[in-house]
Amino acid sequence: MEIKLAKTAGFCFGVERAVDLTLKTLEKEEKVYTWGPVVHNEAVIGDLKEKGAVVFDPEDDINTIPEGSAVVLRAHGVTRALEESLQNRGLKVVDAVCPFVKKIHLIVKKHSDDGEFIVITGDENHPEVQGIIGWVNGDYAVIVSEEEEELRKIPEDRKICLVSQTTFQLNKFKKIVAKIKEKNYNAYIADTVCSATRERQEESAAIAREADVMLVIGSKTSSNSQKLYHICKEQCSHTYFIQSQEDLKQSWFLDVKCVGITAGASTPKKIFKEVQNHVREF
Repeated sequence: MEIKLAKTAGFCFGVERAVDLTLKTLEKEEKVYTWGPVVHNEAVIGDLKEKGAVVFDPEDDINTIPEGSAVVLRAHGVTRALEESLQNRGLKVVDAVCPFVKKIHLIVKKHSDDGEFIVITGDENHPEVQGIIGWVNGDYAVIVSEEEEELRKIPEDRKICLVSQTTFQLNKFKKIVAKIKEKNYNAYIADTVCSATRERQEESAAIAREADVMLVIGSKTSSNSQKLYHICKEQCSHTYFIQSQEDLKQSWFLDVKCVGITAGASTPKKIFKEVQNHVREF
């Protein structure tokens, strides 16, 4: 049985940076909180908790965090108001926000300050999109497709600035951009789909096209992992979403000649290797 492994699988730059910053903070500070899960992977969060990190629920009262504590901002980003509130409380803010996400914050702030209508492609309930919204000074809309009902959220008489959640599906973003150009909106378009996301999606789709069985490893709470699953499923009907080797079933691999394996941006290399080694045993 041939096994095709995605070279882009595992931690992306932003996730690795966030985890490293959290670990370094744990070495220096007595009390370390993360603002929500610093990344979307239960195994990673479990490891950080064992080392002393406390995952703070964003729904809880910020005043319950002891003064002088270190607070690590998650990779997905937070609102401008929250950053200021944490600093005003005398907390040691550790900025682990992915630099690509920070770039989007600066774009929407500048263009909304200039009076433009901000359009964000992505999941409105995702922490990254919620963070982006928090940097908009004015009107905005979040859209998920190029359908007419979605586009009606965008005013035709305003200059617009279009950005995207970094892990948004690239093909969907391209369709939205094409539709906006077709409708002749006065638009500034910032392609903020992360290059790592782009490469991962393209490589995973290519592997899935050649595989009899495709495995996507990631957390159920991971947006980019879920998108990878749907992309691969379009190319290979026998695509399975798993979180670890424990989810594998031998029946999936009966009379299978080629298995493809990829993983989301917050999946540790350790889990990726464990899965591939376990598949080789079948």
